[in-house]
Amino acid sequence: METTPALKALGALAQETRLAIFRRLVQAGPSGMAAGAIADALDVAAPTLSFHLAQLANAGLVRSRQEGRFVYYSADFDAMNGLVGFLTENCCGGNACGPQAVVCDPVTTKGTKQ
Repeated sequence: METTPALKALGALAQETRLAIFRRLVQAGPSGMAAGAIADALDVAAPTLSFHLAQLANAGLVRSRQEGRFVYYSADFDAMNGLVGFLTENCCGGNACGPQAVVCDPVTTKGTKQ
């Protein structure tokens, strides 16, 4: 990941409601959640939710898909892992330090250590 997309993603996550939405979508896994279910789970009004989801989508952190009358949103796990990788890219000058980074594998819903 390059600096500009990383800044865009971090900026999108630097807001309480958007961070809560993104974390909820990460928990939901690759199938995601319907917009109405997100609104209910987080007690957010539909117009407010729509605004925040648009910001997250613009930052490349979430994807949407239409299924009948419903729009489902899911976290973009590749983008999330890319952001984590960007943040830890030069950790400790290349020397082993601290806990190993955990990369989320949305297929198995289990993290794998690198």
